[in-house]
Amino acid sequence: MRKYISKDLNNNILINHENRILKLEESFNRLNNNTKVNTVFYDGQIYDAYSLFMDILNKAKKEIIIIDNYAGKELLDILKNIKTNIVVVSSNIDDTLKKKYEMQYKNVAFINNNRFHDRFIIIDKDILYTCGSSFKDLGKKCFYIGLIEDREILNNIISKLTNVQGCNL
Repeated sequence: MRKYISKDLNNNILINHENRILKLEESFNRLNNNTKVNTVFYDGQIYDAYSLFMDILNKAKKEIIIIDNYAGKELLDILKNIKTNIVVVSSNIDDTLKKKYEMQYKNVAFINNNRFHDRFIIIDKDILYTCGSSFKDLGKKCFYIGLIEDREILNNIISKLTNVQGCNL
């Protein structure tokens, strides 16, 4: 009996160590990412803001979710060159603009929803960014863009989106 308990205890300790190592590896992978996050951009830093935005979008391997109630033509002009599937959550995209975009490009799904005030980018349902500026106005005025590392916040936002009618996440 002691042998069995000792073996089981050793297995549990090993599993716990492996889980801790996986968490450490995730943390190191995030730290090794060369994209600077948690940045304040000031008036006129349009290119720098655009460059960081593109770096964030280009991290995606599977899917990008963009939440921005002021999304418009400027954002779609950027997204047309992204090869990853994209979901744009917004309540203000012009229907004509949306239809014309969808006729030519197939990489964006639109969800009409106004539940969110802040702007978010979700990369592969794994990485969450927040942005103080609408993505169409990056760099025109002072704003902040940053990584949110709290998994609970990420999961809650994804959960809220999953409950939205017409959203197939």
